[in-house]
Amino acid sequence: MSRVLVLGAGFGGIATAVALRQSLPESDEVMLIDRREDFAMGLRKVWAILGISPIAYGTRSLATLAARGIVMRRGEITAIDPANRAAVVDGASVEADAMVLALGAEPTPQAIPGLVDHGVNAWDRSHLDHAHGMVDAFRGGRVVVGIFGLPYPCPPAPYELAMLLGERFDVRGIDAGLTVFGPAPIAVPILGAAGCAPLDGRLAERGISFLGGRTATAVTDHAVQFEAHEPLPFDLLLAVPPHRCPAVLVDAGLAPAAGWVSVDRATLETGHPGVYVIGDATAIPLPNGMPLPKAGLFAEKEGEVVALRIAATLRGEEATATFDGRGACFIEMGDGEASTISGDFYSDPPAVELSPPSVDQRAAKERFEMDRLARWFGN
Repeated sequence: MSRVLVLGAGFGGIATAVALRQSLPESDEVMLIDRREDFAMGLRKVWAILGISPIAYGTRSLATLAARGIVMRRGEITAIDPANRAAVVDGASVEADAMVLALGAEPTPQAIPGLVDHGVNAWDRSHLDHAHGMVDAFRGGRVVVGIFGLPYPCPPAPYELAMLLGERFDVRGIDAGLTVFGPAPIAVPILGAAGCAPLDGRLAERGISFLGGRTATAVTDHAVQFEAHEPLPFDLLLAVPPHRCPAVLVDAGLAPAAGWVSVDRATLETGHPGVYVIGDATAIPLPNGMPLPKAGLFAEKEGEVVALRIAATLRGEEATATFDGRGACFIEMGDGEASTISGDFYSDPPAVELSPPSVDQRAAKERFEMDRLARWFGN
């Protein structure tokens, strides 16, 4: 009997565990480890903040994965030994024949002085109720959606949040000025300036300002401070905090301090045999020098490739499955419409485009969620 460990029950980790269970014989064990007791669909964060639909509708108990033949172990992962394909969970060592690390990216609002005290963390599930309460109580003034570091999960989402927030204020007759800022010179750099033009136009139509090239250094009472620009005042600050690679991966020697895990971009393998890292904890450079965006669909597709490679290896066969760099991400544009940022991210240069907004794509976003929940959890 072989055992495969999957560390992290997020989008990529669950997709990997389900694919492994489908690819391996019943005698082999697939163990999924996470400190949480449930999974919540990340695309619901904006919906939850704005009161469109609660996070609970996209939440499922991880315990139900046992019915799929996956061994679910709840616990804190405190150390990883990639050389021996082992992890320490709540003080006990767990070893395996192969190991997939899908621990995501950790938000670190404390890295920006004053952000915790004066901003609202809009990217951490545990803060969504607070964010919703602040938005619900807002009665007018200056609203800032701030991107405090690069990279961060789901690059289009801050602009989606701003557009839907503006739409909500209009419907409720609330007088609000909306601004989005971030370190990147343009909204979605992978699209290029010309590719961003439709998004820029949509923001402008809604009276939303975008301030690019803004690196925040601190947040004081009602103002964001920048390195080389005037402070930006606000009455409500919804923050995308800086993110970092989980410390347990750095401590294991898989990532440098203040960096991300490097993997083979086709196989997701590390320098340790049988050890793979997928999803947001990785840094995969593209031909244009930009990193592969941190998006759920990439983590899912990477995990499915890794599952096939592990299954082939355990059967004594050559592993041939590879990740091709193709993927997509939805961005809601208001008026019940959404667009899709999609294409071949590995081509040189990346062949990525923003589709025209449509009601059909907004419906496709909902189907995307329901399809994954049904495929993984059965409901």
